[in-house]
Amino acid sequence: MNIIVLMNDTFRRDHIGAYGNDWIHTPNLDGFAEQSAVFDRFYIASYPTIPNRWDIATGRFGFPIRGWEPLSPGDVTVAQLLSQAGYTTHLIYDPPQIGYHNFDYTRGFDAWWWVRGQHADPYMTDPEIPQDIGAQYHKCKTVSAMRLYRRNQGVQRYDRDHKVARIAGAACDWLETNHSLDRFALFVDMWDPHEPFDPPWYDLARYADPDFDGDQIIYPPYGRSGYMSPDEAQHVRALYAGQVTTVDRWVGRILETVERLRLDSTTLVMFMTDHGHLFGEHDLEGKPGGQLGNLYEETTRIPLMVRHPEGLGAGTRVPGFAQPVDILPTLMEIAGGPRQDPEAEGMAEANVVPVDGEGGGEVAGQSLWPLISGDKSSIRDHVVSGRFPAVVEGKERQPGVGHLFDGWVGSDRVVEALTVTETDWAMICNPKGRPSELYDLENDPQQLDNVIDLHPDRAAAMYRRAVEALEQGGALPARLRPFTEGVAQAATDLAQELWSFADDGGKEIAFTSEGQALAVGRDAEGNPNRRVTHTTFGELLSRDPKALIYVHGQYYWASDLA
Repeated sequence: MNIIVLMNDTFRRDHIGAYGNDWIHTPNLDGFAEQSAVFDRFYIASYPTIPNRWDIATGRFGFPIRGWEPLSPGDVTVAQLLSQAGYTTHLIYDPPQIGYHNFDYTRGFDAWWWVRGQHADPYMTDPEIPQDIGAQYHKCKTVSAMRLYRRNQGVQRYDRDHKVARIAGAACDWLETNHSLDRFALFVDMWDPHEPFDPPWYDLARYADPDFDGDQIIYPPYGRSGYMSPDEAQHVRALYAGQVTTVDRWVGRILETVERLRLDSTTLVMFMTDHGHLFGEHDLEGKPGGQLGNLYEETTRIPLMVRHPEGLGAGTRVPGFAQPVDILPTLMEIAGGPRQDPEAEGMAEANVVPVDGEGGGEVAGQSLWPLISGDKSSIRDHVVSGRFPAVVEGKERQPGVGHLFDGWVGSDRVVEALTVTETDWAMICNPKGRPSELYDLENDPQQLDNVIDLHPDRAAAMYRRAVEALEQGGALPARLRPFTEGVAQAATDLAQELWSFADDGGKEIAFTSEGQALAVGRDAEGNPNRRVTHTTFGELLSRDPKALIYVHGQYYWASDLA
């Protein structure tokens, strides 16, 4: 049996028709869902992009022990195991960080193609390519990265010129060339619909207000979303919806190629993503971090569809919990090879003993086939999701490349919450000293009403599950301590100097230096358009607790920092 794994980054589950969306055009994924086992409770574990890829590659939970980091020397990957089992393995990817700066997530593949030009890929230097930002600078996450993105994309005249089209086209080419292989495993890792949200005009036109005349915010900053007008926020959602439709069309092209080459009767196909994205829910935008980094359902609950060539589970909904660590054992069960063979060449003792003193080496995931076949209704009764801290005991664990590719924002001193999800409940488990949140998912699926004070016993039990996940995952004492002993909370000095300007709607936006305020107080063409004034944090907080402060790479309300 052949294997194809399709990954599309940052794909909101609730933006697919098969998962209940009624306004976004996704006919190819909807059709694929009818032929697949569709998982209703697939949740992230390690967050975001690179930590997720580690979970998939190794079948282990990374969030207790590691962050946005390269593969360790002893890590054994699913690609290595599939190659050992007799598969020809190939990776096609366009997220630059997969192989960037020796991150080594190509390990074990017999061959790989990097489709260049995504986002902040250091690819093009041509100064003649237009580099328009499209929005006032304070509404762009990173102006320099936006310019690089524009250089990388060049002129997108045809559908085939767009990012997802290029990588999907490469996947189709590979299939046409390699369809006669005895057994192959093709992994296609596509960054779209990740921002910048830049769909073809005709896909955007399905969802955008034709009279919209605000800023074209295709790369919105993370954090509090008040820097956008309501019309601009809606347009960002339309841009993303358009990008989802573009992705659906090109994923459909891959699926059509599988059928045309008559591979559908011999090939397992999986479709998944790594996490969602916030579009104003909980007053947040993007993938915020720090004390704004709580992981809600929009981010944690993600799509997974599995189409078996013999129709196993076709058209069924799988209710049991599953996580990315389950992908490796699921694939290895159908591959017929061992999950690990320490005697294999280059694998001696690998992944059997802790790496650098952190964590255990055993595969933590479980095969999903009992859920797909219906032999079991569940393989676990809860899931835990989280992001490893940027700094642990003074040692940086989120390399600068994580910031470059939207993998980290927020203060390096803040330890983010873990999310524990049970059948009807979700709990945001903050380190001791910061308030946690408990939600009744059955009656409050949008997580609007924190009921933690009404259910103290349940909250205590779920918090223990968060701590146990760290302990069982091999977390060092420094990783555990915030959740067992707490961390000191330091309020912002009321005398802290700030420099601010008023936006088009009169909202005050402040920065920690005059130079930064002047640098971003510019229109879409780069011309200064704001009057910058001096203030203090205390003065700003008293004027407007929801005034915006840009610090640590994201927007906060003043009250968030009080």
